[in-house]
Amino acid sequence: MPFVLIHGATLGANCWDTLTPLLDDEVLAVDLPGRGGRAETDLRTVTLADCAKAVVADIERHDLTDVVLVGHSFGGVTVPLVMTLIPERIRHVVLLSAVVPEDRTRVLDQIDPDVRTAVEAAIAGGIYSVGEEAARAMLCNDADNDQSAFILDRVVDDAAALLTETVDLSGYRLPIPRTYIHLSNDHCYPPELQTKSAERIGAGVVTIDAGHMAMVTVPDKIATIMNGL
Repeated sequence: MPFVLIHGATLGANCWDTLTPLLDDEVLAVDLPGRGGRAETDLRTVTLADCAKAVVADIERHDLTDVVLVGHSFGGVTVPLVMTLIPERIRHVVLLSAVVPEDRTRVLDQIDPDVRTAVEAAIAGGIYSVGEEAARAMLCNDADNDQSAFILDRVVDDAAALLTETVDLSGYRLPIPRTYIHLSNDHCYPPELQTKSAERIGAGVVTIDAGHMAMVTVPDKIATIMNGL
């Protein structure tokens, strides 16, 4: 039961580094285009389809099957595209405070209005660049000093198109079980919007008291949920 981890916006595969040693099986943390192992890709050209193809390429290169596919935050709109491309390889989907807007809308249409204003102000020239102060407010509200440093050190620029592109959620209509990990102390994607996302895709819900970067602040709790699938 290998775990394939898809990060959210302004992050890379290394955001999972605290969690991965706690998982019971093989772990593949994917770098989406424009960061980490795929940093050579121009962020201004990246689409949601490119993100899904990157995940599929890594899964196929490692020949993984019976996969638990995990999407964090904005990874919630990459996950259904991956489901559509390789449904036969996926056993279960886990959504960690994942953004799931209405089908054929934009990610920006689903997030909290105050957060949306900050995000829109941080977009220029096709790049979404979040400053340290904004990142700290959205991502580190429940983190101690060491955890905050870990998180902020991993924040990177991202492709604006991932926030403004119309999403295709048809993959969520496939009969693949899914679990939504609802974070009750999340200042980036508020709990009420998480509830709507979980309902939208018919996911089972597990709630824990944590902020948006729960895989850093309470990795043991996330690992317990995932290892128990």
